[in-house]
Amino acid sequence: MQSIMLKAKLHRAITTHAVVDYEGSCAIDGNWLDMAGIREYEQIQLYNVDNGERFTTYAIRGEAGSKIISVNGAAAHKASVGDRLIICAYALYTDEDLKTHTPHVLYMDANGDVSHSSNAIPVQLA
Repeated sequence: MQSIMLKAKLHRAITTHAVVDYEGSCAIDGNWLDMAGIREYEQIQLYNVDNGERFTTYAIRGEAGSKIISVNGAAAHKASVGDRLIICAYALYTDEDLKTHTPHVLYMDANGDVSHSSNAIPVQLA
């Protein structure tokens, strides 16, 4: 059996650009793609923390070190500059893969920098 599981996540990345007149996709700082293990042209899900929009596109490599998160094309209507996004990539894993699988998570701060990374998602108890 295979399961679709979280592969990588950028938690609360700050939208730096929203460009409607572009063919589509989301440009992400190349360093962050590498750190998270997201490939260029890989399908990603974006969850807008500020307005509740959820949408699918694909990642393109932005300039390394640029801190760019550019939501392009029709998706630009779903995010504004300054919006906080959760960007996720998912993959299929076998039961054997899942014995050792942990997602790569980058946590972003209010300045748009990576504050820390983790291979586990903390559980918050009420």
